[in-house]
Amino acid sequence: MASILRSRLASRRLVQQYQPLLRRGVQTTADTTQLASAPSDPNSQPFTLKLHEDSFQAYLCDKPELEVQMTKGELLQMYREMQTMRRMEMAADALYKAKMIRGFCHLAIGQEAVSVGMEHGIEKDDRVITGYRCHPFAVLRGGTIEGVIAELLGRTGGMSSGKGGSMHIFTPSFFGGNGIVGAQVPVGAGAAFAQMYRGEKNCTFAMYGDGASNQGQVFEAFNMAKLWNLPCIFVCENNKYGMGTPAERSSSNTQYFTRGDKIPGIQVNGMDIIAAKQAVQYARKWAVDDQKGPLLLEFVTYRYGGHSMSDPGTTYRTREEVQRMRSTQDPIRGLQRYLEEWGVASEQELKSLDKAAKAEVDAAVEKAKASAEPVAKDLWTDIYYKGTEPSSMRGREREEVHNY
Repeated sequence: MASILRSRLASRRLVQQYQPLLRRGVQTTADTTQLASAPSDPNSQPFTLKLHEDSFQAYLCDKPELEVQMTKGELLQMYREMQTMRRMEMAADALYKAKMIRGFCHLAIGQEAVSVGMEHGIEKDDRVITGYRCHPFAVLRGGTIEGVIAELLGRTGGMSSGKGGSMHIFTPSFFGGNGIVGAQVPVGAGAAFAQMYRGEKNCTFAMYGDGASNQGQVFEAFNMAKLWNLPCIFVCENNKYGMGTPAERSSSNTQYFTRGDKIPGIQVNGMDIIAAKQAVQYARKWAVDDQKGPLLLEFVTYRYGGHSMSDPGTTYRTREEVQRMRSTQDPIRGLQRYLEEWGVASEQELKSLDKAAKAEVDAAVEKAKASAEPVAKDLWTDIYYKGTEPSSMRGREREEVHNY
């Protein structure tokens, strides 16, 4: 009885300690980071920035540091990459509306600070796995824009040879978009287990949306990761309307960073790319360098489109709300303001980067369109790993065997 009483008292003290933080909530303005020391040449010379005090909220752990070291070169690279990812998603939007992309297509326009910020906070051999809003991650983790667009078009030049479509794109360090809601989370925990088993100094970021947060396998993965102290970072992209439903209608607790029970969590301003990068670096240090086991990250972000291209996105929110977010909290505009105010780049220089991003995407789209469509024999490839194919396969005609 005494041990039970001590445990209850300890839990109560933890709740009392962190409750004031949980009431405040993270802010999501894209341009509240302040310059702490003036940037200097060359582009590789670090300078200091100070994030807004409400960029993070913490549960059962400390917040990431608010002072951040950045360079001119990295800020410009992040701006270029965010613009490029948005241009790619806009191209996919246009191709879908032109009926060149069929089936499902889930875009991440508005959430670029999460994907690009994450890429700048992790290492090459870390692993990322996510759901079906996956196109930017596929490119940033070693793929190509042409490969993504060709995949969406169902062409052989696609990253999955035109067979996976919008949801199933992979690279050696990106374990894909996955179509079953929440199913990628235990797979991510398994990838982290493999890293620990092999003694690798890396971690896995298992991503899911607020709409997938209530799936049973998500909580099962939390439990196993904590039991085994896996180097797994569970990342909730809270874009406010998971599966086309306002969060408060589907979740009794919408503070997703607190839902790991004994797993600590950080809530992050997902509209400020500098805050996103800082949070990811904190998480990686937690899991890899400090070997503290799993951690939950919740990026509070926003998508401008509906749940998918078949969803207009205006039945559960107003057009005025979306327009307000675009005009006041856009992550690309926020970074643009930083770059101009801090003297990192002029308006004209940024316009040149915008034009370069557009030209890169336009060229990739044309190459993807020119890629061949799969022919009948291609349907029988990529079913088995090369060298393990059986001598026969059910459902095939005798004359088709030589095409295998």
